[in-house]
Amino acid sequence: MKKGDVKKTVRKRYAEAAKSGTSCCAPSPCGCGPTERTISQAIGYAKEDLDKVPERSNLGLGCGNPTALAGLKKGETVLDLGAGGGLDCFLAARKVGPSGQVIGVDMTPEMIDRARENARKNGYANVEFRLGEIENLPAADGSVDAIISNCVINLSPEKGRVFREAFRVLKPGGRMLVSDLVLNKPLPKAIRESAAVYTACVAGALLKEDYLREVKSAGFKDVEVVGEKSYPADFMIEDAETLKTARRLKISRGELKDALGSVISLNVKAVKAK
Repeated sequence: MKKGDVKKTVRKRYAEAAKSGTSCCAPSPCGCGPTERTISQAIGYAKEDLDKVPERSNLGLGCGNPTALAGLKKGETVLDLGAGGGLDCFLAARKVGPSGQVIGVDMTPEMIDRARENARKNGYANVEFRLGEIENLPAADGSVDAIISNCVINLSPEKGRVFREAFRVLKPGGRMLVSDLVLNKPLPKAIRESAAVYTACVAGALLKEDYLREVKSAGFKDVEVVGEKSYPADFMIEDAETLKTARRLKISRGELKDALGSVISLNVKAVKAK
């Protein structure tokens, strides 16, 4: 797919998620799929954390819990790449306190509207949401202490540019903690080139070693994998668009599950040298 087509497809899919309140991988139309809360707890969120944030902020879109690993401190400025409904921003806001600031960036107007409404209704005065693309961040050079992102960079057709932008806006000594999907082996070509599967968080994923290479190429130091585990294939298989694509491509459920078994949820930490 062309870069412009990828962005258009992703924006449309996530606009639908913002309106419906369901994730790209969460409940199927029949209501028998995993819930947003089930997905979030399975990928690393504690029940206590989910209880403390606005219910409408959790769309089950993540693949990790970056705020739990970023070592956020009181008074820091945090930038969330691909903020969605605001879940990670609201968790980060509790960690940085009233003297800190959290900025969420998302390219989907419907997501921004949902996140801003969540912030307003729940009194998050230290959180703001900005409409923009993660390949061209609406933030000044050297303006943030920490960057977090949750299962979003894999959707970008220009991952190297995303990491260079993250490097640009970090202060010297700042760090980035990203939870994302990567692969331990290439996906079949038919799946890799599917727009529907791309927006289901899979087809755009890089091989693990290529992903880490992109982070280092952007200028980051001390690039470290702080956690990884297989992402539950069943969560992706239950996605209605993925199933529809599999039927069209004549891929059996067993073949699809085997292919998606190569997907890893990766937590990566990196630092901008002082």
